[in-house]
Parts: sequence; C-alpha cells; structure tokens
Amino acid sequence: MQCDPPDHGRIEIRKIWTTTELNDYLDFPYVGQAFLIERHFIEKKTGKESRELAYGITSQTPEQADPQRILAINRSHWCIENSCHYILDWIYDEDRCRIRTGYGPENITRLRRFAIGVIKSKGVRNVAQKMRELTRNVRLVFDYLRMTKNSCASASKI
Repeated sequence: MQCDPPDHGRIEIRKIWTTTELNDYLDFPYVGQAFLIERHFIEKKTGKESRELAYGITSQTPEQADPQRILAINRSHWCIENSCHYILDWIYDEDRCRIRTGYGPENITRLRRFAIGVIKSKGVRNVAQKMRELTRNVRLVFDYLRMTKNSCASASKI
C-alpha cells in the first residue's frame, strides 16, 4: 500500500496485488505477472470518497519487480504521461485541434512533442513561458537552437 501526501485537494491511497497464477491463461507474449491497483481518493474539502481499479500486466517477473516496484513504475508512467498531455493541452490547445484525417493528427502530435522535448533538453523549467517567448519570432528560435553562425554568442542570453 502506498499513501501519498495530499495533492490537488485530495488524499490518494493506492494498494496493489500481483500474481503469476494467470500467466498460462493470458494470451500475451512475455507476460511476467499480472497486477491490480486499487486507488482510493478522499476529497479534502468535501470528504467525498471514490475508488478506482486498474488491471495490468507486465513482462517483469516477481524477481525483477516486486509489487512496490510495479506500483512505482505505474505511478511514474502516469506522471510523465500527464505532464506531457498537460503541456500539449495548454500550449497547443490540442483537444480543439481540427486536424483529423490521415496521418495528420499523429504527425502534428509528434512534431509538438519533439518541440517540447527540444525545449526541455535545454534545461528549461517552464516550457509554456519559453514557447510564448519563441512564438512568431523565427530569429529567436534559430538563436535558441544555435542554428546560425552568429547565434552562438547571443544564445547564452536566451
């Protein structure tokens, strides 16, 4: 069981159960174990409680990952996933994007994630702020990425 400090106005308690008993029944290559995560939420203001169950499988065996490790991996996956979606939603307003056909949605998302990755690789803590600074100023983007001969000296100021 894992209990995190209060976050976003709620307390979350997570419990995990793991098993290898299902491995022979699952049609999944390289299955190591199955797991069930129960999340119990308590809203701090209202006291309202809710529960959520999540089932999963992993290729990691019990020797490679005990229940606490699987819980930590699952938790960190969602932290990364949520932070990326948050940035895509707030910077690019991706939920209202009108690109809907062919490979367009996948391609534009890949480009957006690439841009976010480039900015994060430079050690920027606030991606949204940096995007606002670089928006509609191609010269600033080239300087930031050090893509021109004379941008190396001025890029350290950005």
